[in-house]
Amino acid sequence: MELLPWYMMYMPISGIEIFWPGLVLIGFSVGVIGGFFGMGGAWLVTPGLNILGFPMAFAIGTDIAHIAGKSMIATIRHAKFGNVDVKLGLAMLVFTMIGIEIGARLVMYLEALGIVGPVVRWIYVGFLCVIFLMILTDILKKLKMEKEAKAGGVEVDKKKRGLDLSTPLHKIKIPPMMHFKEAGIYCSLWLPGMVGLITGVLAGFLGIGGGMLRMPALIYFVGCPTHVAVGTDLFEVMLSGLYGAFTFTLKGRIELIAVVVMLCGASIGAQIGTVATKYSRGLGILFWFMVCIVVCMISIILKQYGFVTIAGVLILGVVFIVCGVIIRIMLIGALAELRAKKAAGK
Repeated sequence: MELLPWYMMYMPISGIEIFWPGLVLIGFSVGVIGGFFGMGGAWLVTPGLNILGFPMAFAIGTDIAHIAGKSMIATIRHAKFGNVDVKLGLAMLVFTMIGIEIGARLVMYLEALGIVGPVVRWIYVGFLCVIFLMILTDILKKLKMEKEAKAGGVEVDKKKRGLDLSTPLHKIKIPPMMHFKEAGIYCSLWLPGMVGLITGVLAGFLGIGGGMLRMPALIYFVGCPTHVAVGTDLFEVMLSGLYGAFTFTLKGRIELIAVVVMLCGASIGAQIGTVATKYSRGLGILFWFMVCIVVCMISIILKQYGFVTIAGVLILGVVFIVCGVIIRIMLIGALAELRAKKAAGK
């Protein structure tokens, strides 16, 4: 057997050769961005693995397994900041697992028909469009509220959102009713349950861990504060990712070697992204989240029409920029906190 160049690695299950430094870069980037936004980062991993050469079904399965390990690291950090509502995450868990199994079976069905790649990519694009419009509406309305409050000489309610869909949903009193302390909400169990079910289907079908929808869904539909939505989402992504990894392993669609390589980078990146949330405004998190969504959407469309190289350059370029911004936020915030502590000590 001919020896591979040092920068290439053989994947024994799928039988392909992969540029392993690209796996490390994906892992680190997803760690930083996932820890900051509270999602598994599959908007990058599934398309990124597909661009590197993984068949779509393997990209999805490997992504879900990687999500479980990375999210565990970030969840521990967020819990120290009080950003994880464990009760809320557990309330969604059973619904999420049911949804994941439904989504995984859909992937196997489409793979048998030979159309899984195009179908997953176009549903991905439509899904990203909806999330983009929701976040853009929220940001614009919130900025307008702040401007009007400033003109009137009053202080705007920081907890009030520009796009508020949770208040009317909380009026639906279907038993059992539950109080979630860290999130500061009281609602029917069926509200977070339905969020878990829908995001679970998306997790199994798109390989996204549900995080790209769950984080905004927890904010807009359940009513969580942004930072609690980030931490709770990661907790839920960790649990659902473990089940997703189990079901895709049984189906033979996970490259464990790739998972381990990516986790080496993610273990460092997740620490950086998680700490950065401590020093960022809620609107700032949403803005950069929206930027990532737009870039991901464009890259998937380019991939669909055969512009693989351009798609890869675009998504990796923006990943570098966003990671740089997040690292800068962490450094500026940490330095300011140290200066404040020194001043207080004097």
